[in-house]
Amino acid sequence: MRTLLLNAAKSGERLEMIYLSEKNIITYRIITVRRIGEEHFQAYCYTKRQIRTFKMKNVLSIVPLRSRKRAN
Repeated sequence: MRTLLLNAAKSGERLEMIYLSEKNIITYRIITVRRIGEEHFQAYCYTKRQIRTFKMKNVLSIVPLRSRKRAN
């Protein structure tokens, strides 16, 4: 996961993430990674429309955002 975060931070690629909040609520987020620490990372969250700090241990799944083709 760390390598994915580092590459996304360098490239600006958006990621899809399933995250477990402090209140034990599972959330779906689309993010752009800004900074990476040892146990946390900071990212712009398109769901909340602000920069948020996430705990790496609470990330359930994270992958590059798949482009979705629009139907004509």
